[in-house]
Amino acid sequence: MTDSPRLAELRQQEDELVFASFDHHDAWRLGSLIANHAIASDLGVAIDIRRHNLVLFRCVLPGTTSDQEEWIRRKSASVLRFEHSTALLGEQFAERNPFGGGWLAPEDYTLDGGSFPIRVRDAGVIGAVTVSGLSSEADHQMVVDGIRNYLKTVGV
Repeated sequence: MTDSPRLAELRQQEDELVFASFDHHDAWRLGSLIANHAIASDLGVAIDIRRHNLVLFRCVLPGTTSDQEEWIRRKSASVLRFEHSTALLGEQFAERNPFGGGWLAPEDYTLDGGSFPIRVRDAGVIGAVTVSGLSSEADHQMVVDGIRNYLKTVGV
């Protein structure tokens, strides 16, 4: 079975966007980079960077609603459980329903795009970067662009 072009693209993003290291300062700089882009573009999003249950960065911009809190919780839970972006998981599970039969609880997980793993070379997935407030695809792209731009600035 071969990957669809979209699934191959999402896998490539995960292979490419790997950190050499990641600490609280990196979370602040990455989150600020994404937030500044959202502010400059007048986008009402919430941004969350976490290491499992420890929130390292949070920014909630005008135009968001309390729903974003739930989306962030569910998106990041999916990434931390499966160690893949929610966009990749959504594409991967497009043909089957992981919420049927009690496998995944929809109140705890979602496969809507917008959360991406923080993968550190030689350490694996240590956290998640999540954006909520736009379409699933736009949330995902904002995170991917933010990580890509951040990694360029730190020379990885």
